[in-house]
Amino acid sequence: MFKLLRKLRKDEKGATAIEYGLIAALISVAAIVAMQAIGTSLSSLFTSVSSDLAGAVGS
Repeated sequence: MFKLLRKLRKDEKGATAIEYGLIAALISVAAIVAMQAIGTSLSSLFTSVSSDLAGAVGS
């Protein structure tokens, strides 16, 4: 019985899985933040291009 308890105490597979999960979550959050920043930038770029095209066609 004590051998089993010692073996379970030394087993770190669960801790490794949790660490990988935390790393994946951190990468996901960073990707979402980066995509939101790029999306805002692209939105303003397309708005600018659209208004320039509308001005050129309307002239």
